[in-house]
Amino acid sequence: MLNLINISKIVTTLTLIYLVIIPKLFSDDSDVYKQLNLFGEVYERVRSEYVEKVSDKDLIEAAINGMLQSLDPHSSYLNADSFTEMKIQTKGEFGGLGIEVTMENGLVKVVSPIDDTPAAKAGLQSGDYISHIDDEAVMGLTLSEAVDKMRGPINTELKITVIREGQEAFDLNLKRAIIKVTSIKAKKEEDVAYIRITSFTQKTFKNLVKEYNKLSLDMKDNLKGLVLDLRNNPGGLLDQAVSVSDAFLERGEIVSTRGRDNKGEQRYNASKGDITNGLPIVVLINGGSASASEIVAGALQDHKRGILMGTQTFGKGSVQTIIPVTSKGAVRLTTARYFTPSGNSIQAKGISPDIYVPQSKLEILENNNSRREADLRGALDSENKKENDKSLSNDEDNPVKDYQLNRAIELIRSINVYENIKKAS
Repeated sequence: MLNLINISKIVTTLTLIYLVIIPKLFSDDSDVYKQLNLFGEVYERVRSEYVEKVSDKDLIEAAINGMLQSLDPHSSYLNADSFTEMKIQTKGEFGGLGIEVTMENGLVKVVSPIDDTPAAKAGLQSGDYISHIDDEAVMGLTLSEAVDKMRGPINTELKITVIREGQEAFDLNLKRAIIKVTSIKAKKEEDVAYIRITSFTQKTFKNLVKEYNKLSLDMKDNLKGLVLDLRNNPGGLLDQAVSVSDAFLERGEIVSTRGRDNKGEQRYNASKGDITNGLPIVVLINGGSASASEIVAGALQDHKRGILMGTQTFGKGSVQTIIPVTSKGAVRLTTARYFTPSGNSIQAKGISPDIYVPQSKLEILENNNSRREADLRGALDSENKKENDKSLSNDEDNPVKDYQLNRAIELIRSINVYENIKKAS
């Protein structure tokens, strides 16, 4: 049985909550009540008066997505299906066209095509914009909606309209496929090891060490250096980028992340041990090198452990944190920026190469019809004429397809020549 004293205490407590505590909770934003009321009013209007019935779930998800995507191109809401697919993708296998994309100026922008996928084979390039998907305009769609339209059953066809700088818009017909990302590709280029990292998935570091050790064992004392190819690498897992950088560094900071007002700063440092034992490294980069690949490039450049060759990188220097929510989905929220060991922000600037080398086509300028000693009447035959002729024909019939890679290999060989000269002197 409540007495007058207890009733008085309850009234006093409620008054305190209403007049003091609640206003204090929202003291940083006195308009929050009004804005929430505005949202509720608009929501009810749409729910009751829109020309077609829309489910509460769709309206709420769209509202959340709109809020997040208004912040930056990389923040978004992942419903339960999208969240599950994202977890599958980081394991290295998923369905689709094989492109890493973002949203810019209302259009889908290609960050980079993934090697050996429908997108790469069709000729999509980093920096391309997709304006239409199956003749439907991308403008007005969220990034998640556009990505959903590009995905679908395996072996089904899709038409996209591509806008490329300096060209008229054109259509590409693609066939969807299971995208299996082999993040490491390795081979030997005579006396130089070549390793390409296509993306940073859960097994990237493990496979990098495995493939390098194979090459090192195979090439033995003939190994002069390593070309690390990060071109068109859209990024991936931060821990893998840190581990890959650590593989070539003996000490020092690899990358730091800083949140709002520089709070929650995290620093990642290298541990002792270099899998190459100090061999020269040339890192290939271009406009499709983004996020995690920029972390590796920046770390090796700042520590003067590798020479960066190619063109300016993409400039995605923000950290996205995946925050699970009660709907079994998740919020992908930008929570920090990346900084290289020298303290430079990657965001919207990218990494500049030490040696600028745009991708080019190699054209043979020498006139093969010019006269030589062998063309003169009565010229003496060479004792190994057949071997010389064979060698010449092989060289002339072997055009270099990858100009940037060729320059990187030449640079490593030049460094070895210089080092040998220094030792000899």
